[in-house]
Amino acid sequence: MEVKFLDLKKQYSLLKSEIDPAVQAVFAEAAFIKGAEVERFEKSFAEYCGACHCISCGNGTDALTALLKVHDFPRGSEVILPANTFIATAEAVLSNGLKPVFADIKEDFTISPVSVETLINPNTCAIIAVHLYGHPADMEPLKKVAEKHGLKLFEDAAQAHGAVYHGKKVGTLADGAGFSFYPGKVLGSAGDAGAVMLNDAELAKKVKMFCNHGRSLKYMHEFAGVNSRMDTIQAAVLNVKLKHLDEWVEARNRVAKMYIDELSDVSEIVLPEIHPETLDAWHLFVIKTEKRDKLREYLKNSGIETGIHYPLSLPEQPVFADHLSYCSDYRAVKESKTLLSLPIGEHLSVEEVAFVAGKIKEFFSISQR
Repeated sequence: MEVKFLDLKKQYSLLKSEIDPAVQAVFAEAAFIKGAEVERFEKSFAEYCGACHCISCGNGTDALTALLKVHDFPRGSEVILPANTFIATAEAVLSNGLKPVFADIKEDFTISPVSVETLINPNTCAIIAVHLYGHPADMEPLKKVAEKHGLKLFEDAAQAHGAVYHGKKVGTLADGAGFSFYPGKVLGSAGDAGAVMLNDAELAKKVKMFCNHGRSLKYMHEFAGVNSRMDTIQAAVLNVKLKHLDEWVEARNRVAKMYIDELSDVSEIVLPEIHPETLDAWHLFVIKTEKRDKLREYLKNSGIETGIHYPLSLPEQPVFADHLSYCSDYRAVKESKTLLSLPIGEHLSVEEVAFVAGKIKEFFSISQR
């Protein structure tokens, strides 16, 4: 049996009857930039999340960049973010002339509020909480820390479409949020796309302008912006997929529960936990094991695709080498060599999940002999 880590071909085959006419309608209309589908998606996704404003853009990195940009933080100010996340979170900070400062993570892979508070100084301006792997960060203590020190709190929700924290959708839990719709995400487009979520109308207006060359009217530019617009084809695809998001999140939760039930007796792996007060999006199902590389090779030879998210924490990356001195004892750094992402998604059958779990148990049974 072969088990794919991600199967976008299968997803497309199931949605072909919906996606094809939606894309064909865009070509028939020939409104490829800022067409009606874009505005429809912005309205629909804002309503889905429970936010006032959704502003589409070209990708998730630009979403975070725009979110920081419109707050006009002084150059050189510090932004605290988790040490284990995709580099885009830090790139958005750097592109605004700000300094990333890395906090450690908790057992559930999300940013540690305790670590955050130890890093705050008079130059700190904001905190970015990343809902990594689809797990909502613990926002309540982060809010208290931010309010105590007069800081802005933002969400990087690029991996957590549809996740819920204490009854509210992620993307509505702080001063603003950035989403990515990269094809491999829980809610993915057919290319690059992103969005900013805000409740402040004036900031939303500025984000919209920034992502369209700082434009207020045609050929009227209030400030220097960027060219970062969601094209109409991506919006058309996302409008189709948004209708299926809840069922996909539900399917991912079923797969996660199956893995946890099947593997709970394997002492040599640490499984992610299911928190009763949250609904995870389960973008990734990440286990920890000291035998990561050997297990991955065994699964590969058994026809099972896996991933590593991420091989290095951000302080271990060459571009951030000067940060490693204060991060060397971090959980995020120590555990980066143990992380393994198992296949998860609505494309998996019960038999495939059982096969993956069975092969993992088989590996550890053999390795103990």
